[in-house]
Amino acid sequence: MDSDNQAIKQWLRDHQISEVECLVPDMTGNARGKFIPAHQFLDGDDPRLPESIMVQTVTGEYSDEHWEFVEPTDTDMILKPDPSTMRLVPWAREPTAQIIHDCYTQDGELHPLASRSVLRRVLKLYESAGLKPVIAPEVEFYLVARNTDPDSELTPPTGRSGRRESARLSYSIDAVAEFEDFVEDMYDYADAQALDVDTLIHENGAAQMEINFRHGEPMALADQVFVFKRTVRETAHKYGMYATFMAKPMQREPGSALHIHQSLLDAETGKNIFADGNGEPSDAFMSYIGGLQRYTPELISLYAPNVNSYRRLAPDISAPINLNWGFDNRTTAFRVPNSEPAAMRVENRFPGADANPYLALAATLGSGLLGMQQNLAPTKPHQGTANEDAVEVARTLEEALRKLSDTAALRDMFGELFLRAYAAVKLDEFEEFNRVISSWEREHLLLQV
Repeated sequence: MDSDNQAIKQWLRDHQISEVECLVPDMTGNARGKFIPAHQFLDGDDPRLPESIMVQTVTGEYSDEHWEFVEPTDTDMILKPDPSTMRLVPWAREPTAQIIHDCYTQDGELHPLASRSVLRRVLKLYESAGLKPVIAPEVEFYLVARNTDPDSELTPPTGRSGRRESARLSYSIDAVAEFEDFVEDMYDYADAQALDVDTLIHENGAAQMEINFRHGEPMALADQVFVFKRTVRETAHKYGMYATFMAKPMQREPGSALHIHQSLLDAETGKNIFADGNGEPSDAFMSYIGGLQRYTPELISLYAPNVNSYRRLAPDISAPINLNWGFDNRTTAFRVPNSEPAAMRVENRFPGADANPYLALAATLGSGLLGMQQNLAPTKPHQGTANEDAVEVARTLEEALRKLSDTAALRDMFGELFLRAYAAVKLDEFEEFNRVISSWEREHLLLQV
């Protein structure tokens, strides 16, 4: 740890940093933390935050069970900087650094409610098994016109032509060029932060984009998605727009996903264990897919964490509704792309763009690991359109949360305290949302029931 601190201090001095953003991903995957002058960060004690921020709802409230998960005195967590996450803040006026921190208890243990801690637990199990997960996320988002009235529907922003998109323009080069200045600055900001972003495409929705990341180590990629979301929002603000990662921001447009490609390497040989000696899917690969099928119904709330998330998971070709898998079949939940044996992988298409990347990765990697440990067998690969089959996953946040801690294996893997706290926070959000009377209800029920 001393060598880490020395590396951080040298990096801050080399970049003449005047202020440090000490960041902690909260339960939603958004940034909490403190701004600390660089000289104080260099010479002071480890920063601290109250542990109660880990059980705060998206509206800033607390569940009735709040004190079951944190100390009644609202004890401080101790924050430890991860030197691998040091990045400049390219949109800041003064030289500013951002550093993601791990959260620890007063006893020096990783805090069980921190989402980074949850992913670390799963990755530790892989390390003990002699395996190295490799993942590659694909992140979708919408650009929308500024909207300060929550009662008004979102609309696409005006592009450089002075017009708004009104047609489905998947993979359109010209549609992306409408926001060329935004795209160029987004890439510049990503380069300045050493984000491994790869291709950018225009997705199916109006002003909907997708960015692909190069494959790599799960914690590093979770950190990058966390930073990328901040980056896109900041870039959009610069051009008078919003960028949203809501799973389903507009009624007539498709939802936004966080697709996760994943494979496993033997830590000793570096070989992909998902392919056998003949280049065919291995038994381990089949069991991994079996684990995804077995545990996704219980973990769906980690892929779809908000009330809005389930508007995306509807009988439509753009998102999965059941547990089918298939070869190069984008209608299935778990797609095996055509690839060379060394790149044999499965793509989990359940997570929404609104998912906490740390928790979504923990869920998908944890499910696959349990599948291999238990030698689970998947169903036969699906042929044809999977969306024509029956719905097999929860359609509301409440339904999803009621299944979250059914299995002892999941409680052991993620920590019972975390699962109970997560369910309590998200159920509180559901109940608060459920108290809102919608315009649909007023329109169709006011005088007709």
